[in-house]
Amino acid sequence: MPLSLGLPSCIQVFQTKLRVHSHNRSLIYANLQSPQLGRRSANFRPTIWHDYFIHSIKNGDELDQIGNAQRVCKLKNEASQMIYKEEPLRDKLELIDALQQLGVAYHFEEEINDVLTDIHVCQDLSAIMNSDLYLVSLFFRLLRTNGFSVPEDIFKNYFDDKGDCKSKLSLDIHGMLSLYEASYLAKEGEEILEMARHFTTKHLTNYLESSNFNDSRMKERVANALELPLNWRMERLHTRWFIDQYKTADQTRRALWELAVVDFNIIQDLYKKELKQASRWWTELRFYEKLPFIRDRLVENYLICVGTAFQPKHASYRIAETKANCLVTTIDDVYDVYGSLNELELFTDAIEQWDITLTEALPEYMQMCCLALFDTVESDAHDVLEKKGLNVTPILRRAWKDLCKAYLVEARWYHNGYVPTLEEYLDNGWVTIGANVFLSDAYCINDDVTATNLEQFSTGYPDIVRYSCTLARLYNDLATSSDELKRGDTKKSIQCYMHHENVTESVARGEIMDMIRKYWKLLNGAALGNSAFHKYFKNACLNISRIAQCIYQHGDGYGKPDSETKDQVTLLLLDPIKSI
Repeated sequence: MPLSLGLPSCIQVFQTKLRVHSHNRSLIYANLQSPQLGRRSANFRPTIWHDYFIHSIKNGDELDQIGNAQRVCKLKNEASQMIYKEEPLRDKLELIDALQQLGVAYHFEEEINDVLTDIHVCQDLSAIMNSDLYLVSLFFRLLRTNGFSVPEDIFKNYFDDKGDCKSKLSLDIHGMLSLYEASYLAKEGEEILEMARHFTTKHLTNYLESSNFNDSRMKERVANALELPLNWRMERLHTRWFIDQYKTADQTRRALWELAVVDFNIIQDLYKKELKQASRWWTELRFYEKLPFIRDRLVENYLICVGTAFQPKHASYRIAETKANCLVTTIDDVYDVYGSLNELELFTDAIEQWDITLTEALPEYMQMCCLALFDTVESDAHDVLEKKGLNVTPILRRAWKDLCKAYLVEARWYHNGYVPTLEEYLDNGWVTIGANVFLSDAYCINDDVTATNLEQFSTGYPDIVRYSCTLARLYNDLATSSDELKRGDTKKSIQCYMHHENVTESVARGEIMDMIRKYWKLLNGAALGNSAFHKYFKNACLNISRIAQCIYQHGDGYGKPDSETKDQVTLLLLDPIKSI
C-alpha cells in the first residue's frame, strides 16, 4: 500500500503494522538479522555539538531584539536614500557592491535592481570600455552577478594579441584585483576572461611576494582573493570577514557597517532558534544512539543550509533541509559502511516503490531510516500543499528514489570490485553527493513556487542542477577520497582517473581541478543569465557549490568537523559581532 500524503504519520502507521504482523516476519528478515552477517565500521568521530549544548545557547534579550529591529529600520532608510542618491557611476557601483558583500542587499532587492537596470539600459558600453580597469571590471562583475547580460568583449581593449594586459596595467593593483574577481564569472568559451584569470593571478601573486608595496590592507585583500575568488566563496562567511574589513575601510558610509552588524546579529539569533528546533527533531529520532555507525552531524548540516539560503524568509527551507541533510548522511552511511548488498537491494526497492509494507522485510535499523524518511518527506509535502495548494510529493520522492538507486550502483561496484571510468563515475556520482535532494527541496519549499515552476522541474533535473551537484561531488572527492578508500569505500573520481589513465595521484588531482573550473563556467552560464528559474533557485544552485568548496577546502570538514568547520559554526551561529 503506497504511502499517502498526510496524517497519521508513517511512523505511527508502521508501529501499528508491527503490532499486527510481528508474529509473521518473513524468512528473509530473519536471515538479515543473523549475527554472522559481517559489518564494517568507519569509526566516524562523534559530534562535538551535543543537544544539551545546543539548547544551552543563549538568544538575545527580548528588549534588545526590539531595539535592534527598530535600529535596523532606521539604518535601512538611510541606506535606501544612499541608493537613489544621484552619484557618479563608480560611487553607485561601489555602494551596491558594499551592500552585497555586507550581506544586507536582500533588504534592497527592488532598489538595487532598479539602479542596475538603469545603468544597463542607459550606460554607453563604448564609454565604459574606455574607463579605467577597476571601474570596467566592477561594472562587469556586478551586472553579470545580478543577471544582466554583459559581453566579455568589454575587456578586449586591455589585452594585446599575445593575451597580455597592455603596458602599466599590471601596476594598477586595484584594477588587477577587480579584473581577477570578474574573470571568475566566465562562461564556457569566454577566452578573454580566461586570459584575464591567468594574467591577474600571476601579477597579484608577484605583488604579494614583492617588498615594494607596503599597503598591508591591500595585501590582505589580495591574499584573501587569491585563496578563493569571491564567486566561489560561501556568502555568509565572506560577509563575516567583510564586515570586519569595512569597519575601517569606508568611514563615509558608517551607517552601512552599523546596519550589517545589527542585521547579522538579528539573523544569528534566528539561526539559534532554528537550530534548537532541528535539534529537538534529531534528538527524538535518537539515530545517533540507535545507529552508532553513522555520522552525527546536525549542526554541520544546519550550517550547510545557512550557506545555501541565509535570508530570514527562508527559515522553513533551512529547517526542512537540515532534516533532509541528516537523513542523506544517515542513508549514505548505510550504503557505504553498514549494509550488506542483499539488504541494500531490499532497502532500495522499498524506497523506489515508496511502499511502507516493504519495510517489514528489512532489519530494524533500515526500518528506522525508511520510516523517518517517509515521514519527513510527506510532512514537507503536506506543508507545501497547505500553504500553496501545490502537490510537490512526486518531485520530493523522485529525488530520494534517484539518490538511493545511485547509492546502490556504487554499492554494487564496491562488492563486485569494479572500477568505473571517470565518466561512468560522474554520471552516477553527481547524484550520490545528495545535492539533488537539497535542490529539489529548495525548488519546492519556497514562497515563490508556482504550478508552472513545478512543470518545469517535473520532467527531470535541469542542467543547472547537474552542474551544481557535479561541483559538490568533485570538491568532496578531493578532500575525502583517501580516507574513504582506507575504510573500504568505492573508488572516487581521483582513483577512477588514476586507474584508467595510468597516472599519478598528483596528475589526477590536477585533472579534477581543471574539471572544477570547467563546471564553474557551465554553472555560471546557467545561473548568471536569463532563464526560466527564479533568482532564489539559481542562487541556491550556486551556493551548493560554494558551501561544498567551503566544507572541503581544508580537508574533510564534514567527517572531521573539529577544526575549520568548528570555527565556521562559531563565527556564523554562535558568536555575535560586537558593535563597538
